[in-house]
Amino acid sequence: MSSFAKEYLRGAVRVDGVSFKRLFDIAIALGALIMLSPLMLLLALGVRLDSPGGVLFRQTRVGRNGQDFTLFKLRTMTAMEEAEQGRFDCGDSCRVTHLGTWLRRLKLDELPQFFNVLKGDMSLVGPRPEVRPWVEVYPERWAKVLTVRPGLTDEASIEFRNEEILLASAPDPEQLYRETILPRKLDHGETYATRHTFQGDLAILARTLQVVLSGR
Repeated sequence: MSSFAKEYLRGAVRVDGVSFKRLFDIAIALGALIMLSPLMLLLALGVRLDSPGGVLFRQTRVGRNGQDFTLFKLRTMTAMEEAEQGRFDCGDSCRVTHLGTWLRRLKLDELPQFFNVLKGDMSLVGPRPEVRPWVEVYPERWAKVLTVRPGLTDEASIEFRNEEILLASAPDPEQLYRETILPRKLDHGETYATRHTFQGDLAILARTLQVVLSGR
């Protein structure tokens, strides 16, 4: 491992007191928000016209060091207050709107999370944040994972890019998520928390973009 990668892993690469990883996150998130703003406005209009309710879906997730934050998405389901309060219906697709199905498939509903990255709640790459009820299922493992900022994408996001299909086809979606999918996500999260590098982050971003563009 290069000396730069070792310093990046420790968070030692800093510019005026700000870590290199954070500066990279800010630069990419700000650039993405500027370039994608016309698309996001168009999608927001589509969400508004497609079904009643707000454009944004807000939900409390658990972030770095166990601190709650509000995660933003474009709304892809019919409005339900319980969902924003942390309700998670494994494999339930009955409320997904017509536009929402398309947004989810292309991951376009995740675009507002660039605001989360800009705010510092999230990073471009890092373990995906969960709602607190699922964090409390494996608290010791999550304590290790949440030593780093959650991210827009990670190895688990790539492996389980078709998670909704897996859950929808399972006889017991909640059991599948609790006993199989979530532990595997935590495997990836624990590995990332202890071994992440800048080069590794770039590789994850590249593979994520490849998967999204391929529509797989």
